[in-house]
Amino acid sequence: MCPLGNEKIVHSQPRRRAVDTMNSIKFLGVFALIFCVSPSLQYDYKVKTFDTKLDHFTFTTNATFKLRYLINDSWWDPTLTTSPIFFYTGNEGDITLFSDNAGLVWEWAPDFNALVVFAEHRYYGESLPFGNLSFTDPKYSGYLSSLQALADYVDLIAHLKTVYSKRDNAPIPVIAFGGSYGGMLAAWIRMKYPGIITGSLAASAPIWQFTGMTPCDAFYKVTTRAFKVSGSQNCVDTIKNSWGAIDSIAASDGGLQWISQTFKTCGTLTDKVDLKNYLNSAFVNAAMANYPYPANFLAELPGHPVKAICKKLSTTSKDPKVILESIFQGVSVFFNYTGTSKCLQLDDADPQDLGDQGWGYQSCTEMVMPICDRGDTMFEKSEWDMQTISDSCYAQYKVRPVVDYVRNLYGAKELAYVSNIIFSNGYLDPWSSGGVLHSVSKDSMVTGAMQGAAHHLDLRASNPLDPPSVKRARQMYRKLMNKWVREIL
Repeated sequence: MCPLGNEKIVHSQPRRRAVDTMNSIKFLGVFALIFCVSPSLQYDYKVKTFDTKLDHFTFTTNATFKLRYLINDSWWDPTLTTSPIFFYTGNEGDITLFSDNAGLVWEWAPDFNALVVFAEHRYYGESLPFGNLSFTDPKYSGYLSSLQALADYVDLIAHLKTVYSKRDNAPIPVIAFGGSYGGMLAAWIRMKYPGIITGSLAASAPIWQFTGMTPCDAFYKVTTRAFKVSGSQNCVDTIKNSWGAIDSIAASDGGLQWISQTFKTCGTLTDKVDLKNYLNSAFVNAAMANYPYPANFLAELPGHPVKAICKKLSTTSKDPKVILESIFQGVSVFFNYTGTSKCLQLDDADPQDLGDQGWGYQSCTEMVMPICDRGDTMFEKSEWDMQTISDSCYAQYKVRPVVDYVRNLYGAKELAYVSNIIFSNGYLDPWSSGGVLHSVSKDSMVTGAMQGAAHHLDLRASNPLDPPSVKRARQMYRKLMNKWVREIL
């Protein structure tokens, strides 16, 4: 054990709240991070902070802030030349949530004699550079970016390598792990700092979900495919017909009241858009959390939740009321599987408890991820209106998005130089639309789209019900990582 100052021993507890909305500037898409923790999984770590620079790319100030991180050094063996640091690149939320849900890291750490570190992303969780003022003015929020976060991580890694030095100052391999936006960061940190990061697992990382790299309608097409594969064409058709049914009934006398009663909303609807937004998010989130085993996702979800939803959507009727009654039965699987909810709270599909302010700001600056629908999926037709989004961003944050920022900073699809990065995606995951699905270089591994897998299922703790594709992929990851830690010597 190597003391690093004041520390707190934590035994993590399962969490109920499950989703963060990465809804592409909060207007058209949804990027929900799935946090579904098995009650039997509990991980031990110490909570620490590290003073890192507020701005890593200026010589005019030495201001710092405290970056929170979680660490477990119980398996670390400095006498072994191959002992690595397993470093999770924290994404848009409280770092304990990611620690609870990256079971693969915890399962493999003992065998690798790894030092386990989960670093919190600046401006999320408790790592707020200006405390409660962090989002009150652009002069405070302007230090929030993926590039600054990567520099935080590199700074922390350098510190840890000093504290946990090996015999004869042998090099310490560092393997980055991340899922979703964290997976994007895991890929980018290897690209930007190959001399520091030995290799990365970028799980469900949509690094190509940007303008000019992926069609904006791809996201909803993959979501629709997940419902067709896991459910049925009839299920897809019923959902597609529901949008017009909502319009028809909402326009009728007492229509919104009938919809409110049918869906058992906690308050009477005043705008049909509220229900449409809820259903849109619920269907997307169900696809992302389409795991083969029961999980906590807002409330209890069954295994294969999309299949369970689609079983309720069996109507072939064209009657708008019959269609919506069927939709209510289906969406009840999402919000009331246990039957304990008394009413439908329409803002629960996308709770705001993981870092809504931070992600809203990032979506309005660098993370411009276009999502639209051209009318050929189960979702309602929608356009990507960059000007409207830009104006909304300015009204809320006093900033405007830079559409090509990520492309210019990290490279577009020209990744032939990339090495030691595992890009993994699930066939059922909507965000595979912007993932790397084919080989980009001879020195990186791409899993393609793993059959039967949803959003970063491979990064979660192993489960007997995991599909064969995920089990095979993990075996390949392990072989590669063993190779990486030996190559550094």
